[in-house]
Amino acid sequence: MSTHDLYTTPPPEPLWEVPATGAARFSWDYDDGRARLLALYRKGKDKQWDGDKRIDWSLEVDPTDPLGTPDEALPLHGTAHWAKMTEKDRGELRKHYTSWQFSQFLHGEQGAMVCAARIVESVPDLDAKFYSATQTMDEARHAEIYGRFLHEKIGMLYPVNGSLQGLLGDTLRDSRWDMPYLGMQVLIEGLALAAFGMIRDTTTKPLPKQVLAYIMQDEARHVAFGRMALRDYYQQLSDGERREREEFVIEGCYLMRDRLSGVEVLENFGIPPQEAAELTEHSEYLQLFRRLLFSRIVPCVKDIGLWGERLQRAYVDLGVLELGDSNLDLLMSQDEEVAEELDRQRFAAEEQARVAEVADAIEAGRTGSEAA
Repeated sequence: MSTHDLYTTPPPEPLWEVPATGAARFSWDYDDGRARLLALYRKGKDKQWDGDKRIDWSLEVDPTDPLGTPDEALPLHGTAHWAKMTEKDRGELRKHYTSWQFSQFLHGEQGAMVCAARIVESVPDLDAKFYSATQTMDEARHAEIYGRFLHEKIGMLYPVNGSLQGLLGDTLRDSRWDMPYLGMQVLIEGLALAAFGMIRDTTTKPLPKQVLAYIMQDEARHVAFGRMALRDYYQQLSDGERREREEFVIEGCYLMRDRLSGVEVLENFGIPPQEAAELTEHSEYLQLFRRLLFSRIVPCVKDIGLWGERLQRAYVDLGVLELGDSNLDLLMSQDEEVAEELDRQRFAAEEQARVAEVADAIEAGRTGSEAA
């Protein structure tokens, strides 16, 4: 079935074209480069994996309860609308919310793939080009996996959220070579990691947990790359140039906080836009998500050297300034450990199955010999 047949609302155009700006840069300096970036590049090569093989796609997913998270997380829970819904209706609501979330993940990963390719084209340093090439492959794999999950397990997609599309467009239209780093690897990837982690840690279903954990393992490297490259570059900027980047971060943070809430889902259930926005705004789950949303972004922004007075005031207004002191390295190492633990559990289960299969074969042979 065509993807367009699965959209709740068809995209207005089959292709979204963002005019390219800025220069493609070639470097003729082929010496060793920065040791930290080259080590990350080697890790990027070593950690490539195949989504067909590493993820167990035979695991069943109930489209009416794909994640197994409590219904209390749904904005309609406890309202008059919820009381009127049948169990079938509630199952449809769970399906729509999961479709909306994972659809935005899918669209964001395609955006990340395009941004990583843009970095390969525009960044002046060859070591950064090398690593960005591995990230482009990572993001392609992520888009492939989210697309497969939505097509095969959910059977429904949502169009890209307008605010996410706007942030992607602003990131890609900017001619400055560092902006794909800042827009994608700090803001959009930071948002994605918070959302991925929240679902990874609350879902009771094994397949979405695998998908999110393995993708987050890759993203930990991507954030490290963005931090290294931008920290070095932003030390060289003038105060005015640094303020321009901080303004971009401020606008992006408010945009993501206010617009990425899934109001489209409630509207598809016949709830007027104003009421849908109010119900979503008062959701305890959304308040928690908004708090976690900045857990990866704020410490990264501070680490790369964007910490001017206006930016700090914005983070005070958002109630997240203290997150600037979070240990981002610890968060990233935990993301890698979760994926590695899933691999250990899977390999142990496969080993047990092989041992049992051999034991059964030996027993069958012994029984057959005795019968003869």
